[in-house]
Amino acid sequence: MPLRLYNTLTRTLEEFQPLDPPRVGVYACGPTVYRPPHVGNFRTFVFNDLLHRYLEWKGYEVRFVMNLTDVEDKIIDGAAQRGVRIEAVTAPMIEAFQADLHTVGVRPADLYPRATEYIDEMVALIARLIENNRAYISDGSVYFAIGSLPDYGKLSRVELQDIRSGAGLASRARAVDADEYGKEDARDFALWKAAKDVDHRVGAAWPTPWGEGRPGWHIECSAMSMKELGESFDLHTGGEDLVFPHHEDEIAQSEGATGKPFVRYWLHVKHLLVNGEKMSKSKQNDFTIDQLIERGYSGASIRYLLLSAHYRKELNFTFDGLDQARESLRRLRTFADRLAETKPSASAADTSLGTAAATALTAFEAALDDDLNTSAALAAVFDFVREGNSVLNGGVASGDDLRAAADALARFDAVFGVLELARAEGTGLDDDLAAWVETRIADRQAARGRRDFKTADTIRDELTAKGIILEDTPTGIRWKRA
Repeated sequence: MPLRLYNTLTRTLEEFQPLDPPRVGVYACGPTVYRPPHVGNFRTFVFNDLLHRYLEWKGYEVRFVMNLTDVEDKIIDGAAQRGVRIEAVTAPMIEAFQADLHTVGVRPADLYPRATEYIDEMVALIARLIENNRAYISDGSVYFAIGSLPDYGKLSRVELQDIRSGAGLASRARAVDADEYGKEDARDFALWKAAKDVDHRVGAAWPTPWGEGRPGWHIECSAMSMKELGESFDLHTGGEDLVFPHHEDEIAQSEGATGKPFVRYWLHVKHLLVNGEKMSKSKQNDFTIDQLIERGYSGASIRYLLLSAHYRKELNFTFDGLDQARESLRRLRTFADRLAETKPSASAADTSLGTAAATALTAFEAALDDDLNTSAALAAVFDFVREGNSVLNGGVASGDDLRAAADALARFDAVFGVLELARAEGTGLDDDLAAWVETRIADRQAARGRRDFKTADTIRDELTAKGIILEDTPTGIRWKRA
């Protein structure tokens, strides 16, 4: 089945056709390393990992690059306040970020380029833009001349006159690029910023043909991505807030320098809400991974919840949602353990377990081929778990069917990566009580299937005595501690 992705550039669902199959180049916008990223950022980072895994699951050879922005206004301000060089601010943040990625089960990228390591590439790219009359020098700074590129705005659909008049989206985005330096046109954005005293003090100034200074934000990603993936490559991802101006400006300066299409497919992840509200420091709901771990949640539960909704749809991140994610992980772990512990029936003629596994794999792949629809893919997994438990309750599974079911579960998790993470953490079924509860629920369901309601009621009373509450849901029985 072909993989189809929603391309922000064309606003359509397109069949994915890489430039040089089976090789695929992916560039993901990483964090600005002045503070730990919050859980909203990690929705995008975990989505990137799902994309990476699924492309490999489909047989592609992926080169995955995620940048680290380690020179920027907030980093410079933080270093100046502490009286240190910018490396003293960024190094511990990079280390902490890598630890957080590991906590939520993100496989390492092939490369994490740091902006400060690609200054030569940025200077060379800016020089090409000046030579092509796409950029100009003013008082030691260099600006991209937006008016020189007729199709500027093709990604975000922003109109040049809106930028000129300061209307709507454009004015809000351009407000971050204030007129600290001289411009010929208010619409233009900085490629290179002439050094200030504070830049020299914190080690954020580099020599160039047009004077000492530091890179603008947008030029960093163009230089790093083209250096590592080529002047044209397959996929670029990021949060929806980066469409304008960051990704729009990446396209402008990259194509303005090379004359070639920059990226074939642009994928953008929807913002995350927390308890129904936008994240902000003032609301104290911009939780970091460490803060969620301190509240007793596992990396596997966080990862599961972040993947539970389609990446282009709103996800409301709540603690109830994390509790439900933990219960879903327990159901998966219990089923995996049952498959491993069930002895095959030598005379079993019923092949329903193997059939259910094959059907679920087909539905799983179809869901992810449809623009990485994770919610539909998870529904296919849990339909399989429900059918599989029903078969196991009857005790009629053959060895081949048990192996097929276990293989299907492993195939699912090769993409979602929640079971492997839960096992590594020792979470999901995190104590003997949880294992006992899941076993008794399965026994109760089997008794009800036999219409042995007396035994079913006795088991429910046992669970109640242990402080366990059962809830019937459309996806099966869910339990929680009272």
